Amino acid sequence: MSVVKSKMSASFSIVVLISGSGSNLQSIIDTIAAKKIPAKISAVISNKAEVYGLERAEQHGIPTEVIEHTQFENRESFDQQLQARIDHYQADLVVLAGFMRILTAPFVQHYSGRMLNIHPSLLPKYKGINTHQRALDDNAKQHGVSVHFVTPELDGGPVIAQASIAVKADDTAQSLAKRVLQYEHRIYPTVIQWFVEQRLSLGENGIIFDNQGLKNIIAYT
Repeated sequence: MSVVKSKMSASFSIVVLISGSGSNLQSIIDTIAAKKIPAKISAVISNKAEVYGLERAEQHGIPTEVIEHTQFENRESFDQQLQARIDHYQADLVVLAGFMRILTAPFVQHYSGRMLNIHPSLLPKYKGINTHQRALDDNAKQHGVSVHFVTPELDGGPVIAQASIAVKADDTAQSLAKRVLQYEHRIYPTVIQWFVEQRLSLGENGIIFDNQGLKNIIAYT
């Protein structure tokens, strides 16, 4: 079922998809409010009701919708409804911010080159979930976060930028997650800003940044 609320204005339209507390959403909201990203968030859509991310959006007058995946027979029918709602807002960019759903290939292809995701690992390492514990189990020396274009392969799209931190001897999955999250809040708005300002795009041969092919992943510090 779909629930719609309020409105705001500007030109470049972003739709943010969430499943939880929306801390990355908040960092994007704050960066837009600081006039560093020349865009508006046209809507925040969650596949779960009563998550705090929806409250964050409502506090800033951003329209919210809930499309509960449990109300659909399969992924395809859920994605079709989700796509219809995103397109209703004429999204120029779709931002996955803790959206815990595996998306179907037709959905991803519909937004090819204009959908971004943030993943808490140094991709291609640790695709999927439980990334922090898996890094600890591997005795990894470095861990971090990646922002990438979304393709049908799970967490397999071209990586734009990464932030890396050293893993401490006394780190737990929780402490590692907390430190990585601080970088998530910095790196994601930056990449979104590049996209909105047309410095970043996805071409046939890969990522284009400042009118040149991106040869190396951008290291964010």
